[in-house]
Amino acid sequence: MTIVVAGGTGLAGSAIVRAYVGAGHEVTPVSRKVVDLLDRSATFDFIASVKPTLVIDAAAKVGGIGANNSYPVEFLADNVRIQSNLMEAAHAANVEKFIFLGSSCIYPRDCAQPIKEEYLLTGPLEETNSAYAVAKIAGIELIKSFRKEYGRKWISLMPTNLYGPFDNFELQGSHVLPAFIRRFVEAAENGAAKETLWGTGSPKREFLHVDDLAAAVLHLGEKYDEPGHINIGTGEDLTIKELAELVAELAGFKGEIAWDSSKPDGTPRKVLDVSKAKSLGWAPKISLRDGIASTIDWYKSAAAKGELRR
Repeated sequence: MTIVVAGGTGLAGSAIVRAYVGAGHEVTPVSRKVVDLLDRSATFDFIASVKPTLVIDAAAKVGGIGANNSYPVEFLADNVRIQSNLMEAAHAANVEKFIFLGSSCIYPRDCAQPIKEEYLLTGPLEETNSAYAVAKIAGIELIKSFRKEYGRKWISLMPTNLYGPFDNFELQGSHVLPAFIRRFVEAAENGAAKETLWGTGSPKREFLHVDDLAAAVLHLGEKYDEPGHINIGTGEDLTIKELAELVAELAGFKGEIAWDSSKPDGTPRKVLDVSKAKSLGWAPKISLRDGIASTIDWYKSAAAKGELRR
């Protein structure tokens, strides 16, 4: 089986590449250096030339609350363009299987918890990342439409907040966990007395190691074939304050953690109901403590070698 992983050098994509290579498959990772997925013609030419059996769309413009809130046009337009170019190119090349990766931010801001798949479109989105969420909802609908109109056996997986090696640790554009890792590692190394973080620390979030996501993609790519999307997560959450304290402990930071309540918190709580994925034989294996500890080790090594993403 020949596999194309779009976004194959990023956080999720690189883990998916490792999983499929480990299972003995031929994999072509796609980054912007290989083909610009915003370029429709180039995307069509690339997919036609590779002739993959499976395309996995792990490519997206992503970022934290600040980035999403500041650049909604780019987060909506670029993500819609990337996924539609890739799906239409895969359809034109008669690609048998396509796996679209979305995000748990597709659900309403004040959604009932834990979040079931059927809660999609039952209320208003979180305003700070609504543009990105709408793009991912459009991707789900496009997968369903290709199934309905053309009989494609394509599926959508919606992972919760991801973390692990090859993440974006740039403070202005990263998600909360990699930002915490960088800040507390640097604070520990510099002997800082205090670190001030955004918000109140009260929102609750769920986090999944990318290697667990990769295992889910590998497993559900074989076991799942339905129009509706399926949640991928741990089904367990913790407050941002608890997360900060855990990262600080594992990074060796001994100072004070302060909170700037003038900054936005985002969605109050977000934890997925993952009973559907578990019923199909998949479950996460990496604990949050072990996953963060190994990610901190990876970050320190990559930083020392100058290998962090820019």
